[in-house]
Amino acid sequence: MSSPNPMDALPISARVAMARISPRIAARTGRIERTTLRAISPIFQRFQGRPSGRPFPLRPPMTISHLVTHSGGFHADELLSSVVLTRIFPKAEIVRSRDVAWITPAKDRIIYDVGGQFDAALQIFDHHQRPNPLREDGQPYSSFGLIWAQYGQDYLRAMDVPERDIEATHASFDRGFVLPVDLLDNGAVNASEAGPLFAGLTLPVLLESLKPVFDDREEGADDRAFSAALSVARAFVEAQIKRKAAKFRAESMVMAAIDAAGAGRILELPMGMPFRSGVEQAGADHLLFVIHPRGTDWALGTIRTGEDTFATRADLPAAWAGLTDAALEAASGVSGAKFCHNGRFIAVANSRDAIVQMAELAVQEALAQ
Repeated sequence: MSSPNPMDALPISARVAMARISPRIAARTGRIERTTLRAISPIFQRFQGRPSGRPFPLRPPMTISHLVTHSGGFHADELLSSVVLTRIFPKAEIVRSRDVAWITPAKDRIIYDVGGQFDAALQIFDHHQRPNPLREDGQPYSSFGLIWAQYGQDYLRAMDVPERDIEATHASFDRGFVLPVDLLDNGAVNASEAGPLFAGLTLPVLLESLKPVFDDREEGADDRAFSAALSVARAFVEAQIKRKAAKFRAESMVMAAIDAAGAGRILELPMGMPFRSGVEQAGADHLLFVIHPRGTDWALGTIRTGEDTFATRADLPAAWAGLTDAALEAASGVSGAKFCHNGRFIAVANSRDAIVQMAELAVQEALAQ
């Protein structure tokens, strides 16, 4: 009898994590070339999305020639899935069909949002069957979530996201972009929860508004609309990924600037960039304002206390609010002061010296209150 495999004693999630981590470790030590890692990584399955799911064994990389989803009207989940898959497999043809011959798993295709089953080993990613695939926290997947879980990291590599930021970017995009699409598609939330004014402006609703109108029965209308909507969806996804990747790039620059600031209350950055998460990670609670060049001018900004609030650690002086040029120079006593927003969250001056003076005055007033 063969000796027991110690991996079998581990929980499913731990075994899957080991399977996913191993190629990356090998790549760092030179045992697997980067190109090989990119080729094999799509065939690692995180989990089947239900308690009975299990990781599947490594298989040789396949050549994907067809990306198969359903015909007829489309929704955001298969449209956004197509954005991901066409970036990874740019030579593959999108086939929109419900024909059994097409929605039957085969080595040359990935099937999504159709087919009545979810099996990453067979490259089929539907979520309409029972039991339906669920996240580890019990929330339902749409085809977009399933595709993102399986191929999202490869998509990020194709988008040239640095390897060190892949996992964090993947998780951030999943939480902030993929999960809401999953929940809306499954009816777990309603777009109206965004409020009556914004219910029609959620991304899934906007993408689905690109479908043909009800009485456009011209042959091929659905497919033409899908193709046109794909470029719109791609623009949104790629912009979001680029912004998230940029945020991680900015964090190292922010950390260096925090070190340079020391115990000072003013953070000086080399350019405008996302900085709040870096400030929070560093625990730099003493910082009150940020300055950085903006074109030929310099800007002075406040630091918000949270992601979903306009409240700040300190506001700019009330006496500056809404003033420009000579009036602002007179109110602040700073030559070169050009503008202060009425909301007191940003001010502009024509030089670094001038903006530093304004920042120091703002700190003095904030500490005096």
